[in-house]
Amino acid sequence: MIHFDTLLTYIAVVLGLFLIPGPAVLLVLARASVGGHRVGIATGLGIATGDMLHTAMATLGLSAVLMTSAVAFSLVKYAGAAYLIYLGIRALMERSEDLKLAQSRLVDAPLAFRQAVLAEVLNPKTALFFLAFLPQFVHPDRGSVVAQLAVLGVVFVIMSAIYTALIALAAGQVTGWLARHRSIGRWQGRVVGAIYLGLGVRMALQQR
Repeated sequence: MIHFDTLLTYIAVVLGLFLIPGPAVLLVLARASVGGHRVGIATGLGIATGDMLHTAMATLGLSAVLMTSAVAFSLVKYAGAAYLIYLGIRALMERSEDLKLAQSRLVDAPLAFRQAVLAEVLNPKTALFFLAFLPQFVHPDRGSVVAQLAVLGVVFVIMSAIYTALIALAAGQVTGWLARHRSIGRWQGRVVGAIYLGLGVRMALQQR
């Protein structure tokens, strides 16, 4: 199964991605600010549910590739690393602006959950991210690839649900802090870009 050091690295990378306010966090904040904690938590759970579906699809697709050959799976990992490097370079080169919270209308918790699930499932960038991100922490020589992918996906989803729930509960304080530090948006691309580049380089060096 997954080596403990690999799992710790994975958790650290995911935490790094979470700590920079992305579209999911901003959506949770917007919903919670307008509809309250319950609506914000429902939004976060909807996003996590969408990520779980992406994990299932990525697991099925990547395990099918592995059944073809180990070489094909390695090619998928290299392609994923190249995609992450591309995302990293693009994020570093993009001109970042001050952070802006999205406008949100008042909805109830069930509707907020359904909308978040649908938005996350239909986001092609999320699908590509999971296909590129998860394989970087999978080692076929350590056991079932399907099991490793599933564990990594579940860990991501659990962390996402907990993090967005905390964001929703602290929406007032977080929104106030972001309003006073909108310039954090200028660093968003640089931090995320550095993480993506690091993952891509890690993959390249790991195979040498």
